[in-house]
Amino acid sequence: MRLLGLVQPAATGKLTTHVLDTAAGCPAGGLPVTLWRLDGEARERVGSFVTNDDGRLDAPALAGEAMTAGTYEWVFECGVYFARASRPTAAPPFLDRVPLRFGISNPEAHYHVPLLLSPWSFSTYRGS
Repeated sequence: MRLLGLVQPAATGKLTTHVLDTAAGCPAGGLPVTLWRLDGEARERVGSFVTNDDGRLDAPALAGEAMTAGTYEWVFECGVYFARASRPTAAPPFLDRVPLRFGISNPEAHYHVPLLLSPWSFSTYRGS
């Protein structure tokens, strides 16, 4: 692709996620998650997904030409997940929606953004 006379790299990367329920020691299947593309204060919903029994999406959230550099945000519906899984939490839950903002700088790379989750804490990292 050419943009202002520059050759841009082909968008061959992908974006994936994996959610693990660390309190129960299992994948967080059935967890709703939404991906947003951010541009300043503007937000564009890229897609809404539900994790499968392995805590993953059935396909990459972004791939090919849809994989562009920029700022993104996952919003994990943890309160919904814990309620469906009958996990005891406070009312209202300590963690309800967990937003996770991250940047994609290289559309040719694989960005794997996992979430390790319990009713009381979460962590993330750039996986492989």
